[in-house]
Amino acid sequence: MHDDDHHHHGDHDHGHGHNHAHGHGHDHHHDNRYTDMQARVKALETVLTEKGLLDPAAIDAIVETYETKVGPRNGAHVVAKAWSDPDFSDWLKRDATAAIASLGYTGRQGEHMRAVFNTPDTHNLVVCTLCSCYPWAVLGLPPVWYKAPAYRSRAVIDPRGVLAEFGVTLPEDKKIRVWDSTAELRYLVIPERPEGTEGLDEAALAALVSRDAMIGTAIASTTVARAAE
Repeated sequence: MHDDDHHHHGDHDHGHGHNHAHGHGHDHHHDNRYTDMQARVKALETVLTEKGLLDPAAIDAIVETYETKVGPRNGAHVVAKAWSDPDFSDWLKRDATAAIASLGYTGRQGEHMRAVFNTPDTHNLVVCTLCSCYPWAVLGLPPVWYKAPAYRSRAVIDPRGVLAEFGVTLPEDKKIRVWDSTAELRYLVIPERPEGTEGLDEAALAALVSRDAMIGTAIASTTVARAAE
């Protein structure tokens, strides 16, 4: 399996060789500027906090909201619609950028989206090996671990082991495909629809979809909704 996993990743890199290098070069520049901006924001936060004008807990609450609530709800809506609307699902497979944009979610810099669908025999995992390209428009802020060097390297080398650490143990005969995001092309995993959800409407289905399920480090589950209550 390991050879297959890495081989697929190699194929993907090969297919996008020029764009991949160019994209990451561009995105490194962007990420560096963003880091500089973060530093300035942090400095401003410190000054305002010292003056008693800002409550750090309030900032943390806002960040947490964007990381886990507002942003990923966009993606969850995309997944729920794909599960319940075969025409939308087909559109998502053909042209994810347009299908997602039809719901009002577009990339910050016009980057393209590709939806990869989990199936009974294949699980998809998204990584950005050289920096932290991420589908902000549908998932909000990237989780801290997504940017970590350990995840970025090990997701390619040992995706099955990484998934196990996230609590996702897949059957040995299920293939894992690793997709490498770039500045131009970002991926959204469409998890498998949980069993026993036939009677649920889109809103109820969306509640079953976590951010991590749309990155590929979790699976959609009917227990997600109960855990969130």
